[in-house]
Amino acid sequence: MERDSRDVPRASLSDYLAAERTLLAWIRTGLAMMGFGFVVARFGLFLQQINLVARGAAPQSSGWSLWFGTALIALGCLMNVFAGWHHLKLVRALNHGDSSHVHSTTQAVAIAFILAVIGLAMAIYLTTIAR
Repeated sequence: MERDSRDVPRASLSDYLAAERTLLAWIRTGLAMMGFGFVVARFGLFLQQINLVARGAAPQSSGWSLWFGTALIALGCLMNVFAGWHHLKLVRALNHGDSSHVHSTTQAVAIAFILAVIGLAMAIYLTTIAR
């Protein structure tokens, strides 16, 4: 026996709005990571210009800032894709009356660890360049 779609309990409006706020927060974080990645990618050029003015010759750049910046931009794009996918899955579950969705924090924890590793690598890179 099939249930009528009107018999399925729907989630409240506040549930949908909370899901949308979460999506927007993830999008904002992804955009910030892309912007920061652009700054990091161009930071190598800034360091070359500083060395050129201070020492009269530009040192050979290893290109690490370009790679780190590009990785941050790609990570921001990937984060926005996962946020959209997660939001669609959550709205689909809310439409089917499943408001007891268990929220996984795996994405947030993974992003935090990746950013910590990239930050540590950039700190090491900057200290080796400053020598």
